[in-house]
Amino acid sequence: MARLVCDSRLPLLSCVVARPMPEYRKLLRRTAIAVALCIVAVLVCYFWIDRPVAFLVHRHHINELPGFRWLTYPPPQLQTWSPLVLMVLLVRRAWGPFVHWQQVLLVACVSLIVADGFRISLGDVCGRYWPETWFHNNPSLIGNSTYGFHPFQRGGDIGSFPSGHAARILSFATVWFIAVPRSRVTGVVLSTAMLVSLVAMNYHFVSDVIAGSVLGWIVATYAAHLARLQTSRETVPSRDNSN
Repeated sequence: MARLVCDSRLPLLSCVVARPMPEYRKLLRRTAIAVALCIVAVLVCYFWIDRPVAFLVHRHHINELPGFRWLTYPPPQLQTWSPLVLMVLLVRRAWGPFVHWQQVLLVACVSLIVADGFRISLGDVCGRYWPETWFHNNPSLIGNSTYGFHPFQRGGDIGSFPSGHAARILSFATVWFIAVPRSRVTGVVLSTAMLVSLVAMNYHFVSDVIAGSVLGWIVATYAAHLARLQTSRETVPSRDNSN
């Protein structure tokens, strides 16, 4: 088993070189499995679940409940404030190493920013119409019976897939799940409520939320691996003790 050697001056990156390659291959296999399962789930939802759920929400006016709308606000706010949080943390680093929660917060913010950029790229590739018309008369299933994917067409009116909200939620929360296990119960409850609200507001189809969640989980998992958050509280041999 390979020994981990870290440079305290570069706490987030220096451990990467010493990390055994088989661990990354194992992570890649898990990622491939997750993507395959996601594709299956998206296909099932696309043909049999997405439209009935969207019509159900619209018919019963579920999206008029204020509680669901409030639950959709945190993810965009996290994205807005993440760059500022990163800047504050980088300034803080000048006064000494990060404590554990600061390192986790840094990685979570980077994970969120990367996941959202990835989501924008996939949105342009997939080009899916939204469930409802809610800005600039966008084409939608409820508004004018427009449904489906239109690959490589760009624009805000065809950016439903994958869900950016879901990608932000999971990319941020999963880092905390990995690094701070005691946060999992609270995090799962809050994340699930926010994910459900996206469907309840008809902002996204069920398959959009599934794809966005998987995307966020993948980015966060790799971010946590690269930052060694899984072992950040374990005793790591220093250079002086490596001989």
